[in-house]
Amino acid sequence: MCGIVGAIAKRDILDILLAGLHSLEYRGYDSAGLAVINEGKLHTIKTPGKVFELEKAIQDEHFNDQGNIGIAHTRWATHGEPTKENAHPQISGTIAVVHNGIIENYRPLKEKLQALGYEFKSTTDTEVLAHLIANYRKQTNSLEEAVRLALKDVTGSYAIAVIDANEPDVIVGAKNHSPLVIGIGIGENFLASDVLALLPVTSRFIYLDDGELCVVKRKNVEVFNQEGHRLVKHSTICTEGVETISKGKYRHFMEKEIFEQPQALFNTCLGRLNASGVENEAFHGLKLENLKNIEHIQIVACGTSYHAGLVGKYYLEELAKIHTSVEIASEYRYRHAVVPKNSLFITISQSGETADTRAALALAKKIGFKTTLAICNVSNSSIVRESDLVLLTRAGSEIGVASTKAFTTQLLALLLLTIFLGRNNGQIDEALGKELINSIRTLPELAQKALNINPQIQEIAQDFAGKEHTLFLGRGMMYPIALEGALKLKEISYIHAEGYASGELKHGPIALIDSNMPVVVVAPDNAHLSKLLSNVEEVKARGGQLYIFASTSVQIPESCNTRVIRIDCKNELLEPIVFTVALQLLAYHVAIINGTDVDQPRNLAKSVTVE
Repeated sequence: MCGIVGAIAKRDILDILLAGLHSLEYRGYDSAGLAVINEGKLHTIKTPGKVFELEKAIQDEHFNDQGNIGIAHTRWATHGEPTKENAHPQISGTIAVVHNGIIENYRPLKEKLQALGYEFKSTTDTEVLAHLIANYRKQTNSLEEAVRLALKDVTGSYAIAVIDANEPDVIVGAKNHSPLVIGIGIGENFLASDVLALLPVTSRFIYLDDGELCVVKRKNVEVFNQEGHRLVKHSTICTEGVETISKGKYRHFMEKEIFEQPQALFNTCLGRLNASGVENEAFHGLKLENLKNIEHIQIVACGTSYHAGLVGKYYLEELAKIHTSVEIASEYRYRHAVVPKNSLFITISQSGETADTRAALALAKKIGFKTTLAICNVSNSSIVRESDLVLLTRAGSEIGVASTKAFTTQLLALLLLTIFLGRNNGQIDEALGKELINSIRTLPELAQKALNINPQIQEIAQDFAGKEHTLFLGRGMMYPIALEGALKLKEISYIHAEGYASGELKHGPIALIDSNMPVVVVAPDNAHLSKLLSNVEEVKARGGQLYIFASTSVQIPESCNTRVIRIDCKNELLEPIVFTVALQLLAYHVAIINGTDVDQPRNLAKSVTVE
């Protein structure tokens, strides 16, 4: 959610901090700020709003201090409104702190610090951390030791970067349930919450694990555990290019990422398919005995990834014949789950840092699951590192807050997993395996065909101007796609939208249908079609405006209140992926018409690293 950037160098680092903040804008935020040390003094500037407001304030206030060390932050409000006072860095004397996460015990800590004479200027939990570090700094010989002692008092999640004007040659960072990476340069080093913030200045990174603290200086970095013992951490090379944070020829990152889906789907399969199945090498950490005799699968995820899991349930039960449950991570982690024997626990996450999904994974490792598997897009993320097995989606960097290519590659990854398990447990024979693999190889082309109807979708999007509510209907595997289509529309256009299993239409939603209610129907040519067309007639009879995304073989006549968008896909297992592409385009164009912030919709964040 929030973004952290830190830098220490021989050169001025103000532009590095600002460029890093711009790279992190995709995460979602409502205020920004930075602090630099110059000639032994701490200089801070912060504003509510976007990074360009911070840049404007830097110009207006003649903030031109040439600092060689500094930290910067974009904040997504949790404790306290998005005001200048609540923006980060939070200051205590000569110490500045930027923080992602939540300090759960900040109230008793605040009372303790107030009793010691500390005055609070914000309503954030982070200011507690700043004063706590400052208090320990009076009692210790180094900022490093002060941060370590302060964190022992803290309960909660955090990624922090701390500087002290009295120690102007060091940045101290620490991580617990929120991402933080060290960027390694030549005679300069960096900290950030995401490698994207640092790609213009380095490609070498050290990924911190929970409970670790780092000391970043210009010529070296050190990493310690909670007890202060030095750790040996190896750097890795990030192969992403700076172009991943560029829109290129597209108006928005979301548009770019929608149109990248044929390539992303190809990349998900690259080197993983054989003639009739999925290669063992598709799974990092694979030990075949861990996936033998799996009798039950529990999928846990949030938001869009949860919808992917719902489709995965259909795949796994229909093809691999394995009983599968799907739950929202924020619910699963707080209940007492019964774990059947020989159970596989699957987490699905684009970022691999989603707080509730990570917590559910930690619970699963304690309560008796045979093994854990992560389906994720970020190879060095926390969920990936904490899982026994990993299936990377390879979608590439996704900057737009509303997930697009990450979702469709998750669906494909779940289908690959299903084929792998089904081939290994004997439910998918060689002939069926060959048929499934041959179908999957056509998927990038089918996705491109869905993108080719963009002009027609752009035209019908005009009908949604001024609408306040929309209903999405689907059956079977397309019910989760209706949920996802509704989520995309509400996320970026701010139109209230709901996805329903069409069989539930008569159980309540039909009361809402009138001529002002667009109804979007996903209608592939499958076994559910006749039932779905009956639901379509029910909508027509009540004057509803229908927008039917149908297979090319489905015979539905257009009329004044019925528009039909033809999707070229004849494979039932691939339909959820291909139809999703068209629904993403609908949401995108409606958002353009409504004039909303497509890439950074209000109140939302890309990586939800707090509960």
